[in-house]
Amino acid sequence: MKKNLAVLMSGILLMLLSVSAVLALTPEESLKRDFPSVPFDAVTPSNIPGLYEVTSGQQIFYYAPSADSIVGGPIVTKDGRNLTEEKFQVLEQKRLAAIAGKLKDIPLDKALKIGSGKNTVIEITDPDCSFCRRAAQFFQGRTDVTKYVFFAPLAMSKNAEPKVRYILCAKDRAKAYSDVMAGKLDDMKFQVCNDAAVEDLAKVHQETAIVLGVTGRPLFFINGQPVIGANIPAIEKLLGAGR
Repeated sequence: MKKNLAVLMSGILLMLLSVSAVLALTPEESLKRDFPSVPFDAVTPSNIPGLYEVTSGQQIFYYAPSADSIVGGPIVTKDGRNLTEEKFQVLEQKRLAAIAGKLKDIPLDKALKIGSGKNTVIEITDPDCSFCRRAAQFFQGRTDVTKYVFFAPLAMSKNAEPKVRYILCAKDRAKAYSDVMAGKLDDMKFQVCNDAAVEDLAKVHQETAIVLGVTGRPLFFINGQPVIGANIPAIEKLLGAGR
């Protein structure tokens, strides 16, 4: 009797172990279970045992299945390497490469064209963005650039949309752009034409930024090479390389 009971218990234990093995969750499955509303693209082991790196778009965070917890903030090694920032830069370069691959499909004929220089510059900008304005001042008066400007104001820029329409309505759009980016119309004392064609053109500009997947402003492509923000040294270097 005791022998039969021992055999039965062993069988039950083996069955439970088998079920446990079947029910064992991968880190991805565990993350979905614990945080069903958190979207993610990939879950990979970090350099810390038991902690997994999670990428969600351009965001990076960490997940500890054993603690059912998400951990934010960078991982920095004792020699000063910011592993989180390094991974972010990899993701950012992939994102920009994907955007650059779409440039051939954007409607340059719908952009505001300024200049006729040998360097091709595609600009995604917001008239109320201080960094956009700083970059615009750098390009002002350069003769070595052909610039194609697309206006894609951020949602927080409440006065940017009227300025975009003002520029696109103007007979001399390049001058209107220069005035707006120099802050000369910040008092909002100007008239905007009521033109359906201009409204449609403004939508094309905004949709171009959406199609490209642009998130920040300004974004430049200097002869096909991306530059994020008003990074003047990087812009100058790429313009110099085009000589």
